[in-house]
Amino acid sequence: MDKKITIYLTGDSTAAGKTSDKRPETGWGEVFQQYFIRNVVIENRALNGRSTKSFIHQGHLAHIEKSIKPGDFLLIQFGHNDQKIEDPERGTQPYGDYQENLKEFVEVAVQKQATPILLTSVTRRMFDSDNKADSMSVGEYPKAMIDFAGKNEVLLLDVHKMTREFMDAAGKEESKKYYLHLAPGESDNYPDGIEDNTHFNERGAEAVAELIAKALKESDLPIKSWLV
Repeated sequence: MDKKITIYLTGDSTAAGKTSDKRPETGWGEVFQQYFIRNVVIENRALNGRSTKSFIHQGHLAHIEKSIKPGDFLLIQFGHNDQKIEDPERGTQPYGDYQENLKEFVEVAVQKQATPILLTSVTRRMFDSDNKADSMSVGEYPKAMIDFAGKNEVLLLDVHKMTREFMDAAGKEESKKYYLHLAPGESDNYPDGIEDNTHFNERGAEAVAELIAKALKESDLPIKSWLV
């Protein structure tokens, strides 16, 4: 294929690029390029701390609208910060303004003759009383996205399900190896240590990116032909 395309990633800190003072925290979008052929450019526009609401209101979707072109793809993954309903700048209701905001993302892609693909939220590392990965780790937002995709005939990949099943198979203790879990003194960036069950380390980001790439390649989605 000689044609060059751009895949725009939109989302939050689980996918976003990280500065050196945050390492080993790694967003899955940072390692996504390796799964695509050379004609593909990954534009990782995911940003730390953003929800569908703040991403739109701060003008980030408008910037994408100016550059996205026919044949490109727009991957949309939010939910973690939409959960923060106590924050008026970010919080959304899953079956209310969250879905309305998703519609804005989709419309930008469609109007520019690009292909929107919805990705349900990556799972948090949460386990229930039976030591099973918690299906509600990102509340109702994955279900709300699936509901929106079905009603509006938008392509969707259930990343929440696949990452939850991956962590479930790893188990409660082993799954820590994929998240930002550090003992005191293990990292200069986190001298007191850290136990973060939302953000990935490099190993976790690689695992999630590989899961997504594999699922895309095995799907009927039009993006599959651009994967290695």
